[in-house]
Amino acid sequence: MLFTKILVAYDGSNLSKKALAKAIEIVQQETAQDAKTPELHVIHGVQDVSYAMGTTITIDPKISEGVLQEARDLVPSSIDASYIIQNGSPANSILDYAHDNGIDLIIMGSRGLGAIREFFLGSVSHNVVQNSKVPVLIVK
Repeated sequence: MLFTKILVAYDGSNLSKKALAKAIEIVQQETAQDAKTPELHVIHGVQDVSYAMGTTITIDPKISEGVLQEARDLVPSSIDASYIIQNGSPANSILDYAHDNGIDLIIMGSRGLGAIREFFLGSVSHNVVQNSKVPVLIVK
């Protein structure tokens, strides 16, 4: 088995849906080749938005639950998956979770729903690629 623990970053964007689909495909391929099914972990990182005047907008937890419910609906029932909401910097949340849980592959979209988008690679995916100690698959 090539991968035993797969983490996919999911924020509800089209590219995160593609990343989740790729993660499902890999889990199904790995399962077909080996009797043991890899673990699938779906993480949704949430960061409160701060403005220059000191005002902070907090994301309603119901929104995050809705995002993860959408992910649950996309994952076939034959796949046992964990769904996690992490508060804080999404990139750090992904990296910390991967480290703490022995993840051996991270899958994510090249851009998410962030307010500021970079031209070629989203800031979260760029940060994860640059700092991850395990392989990262970027889906476009």
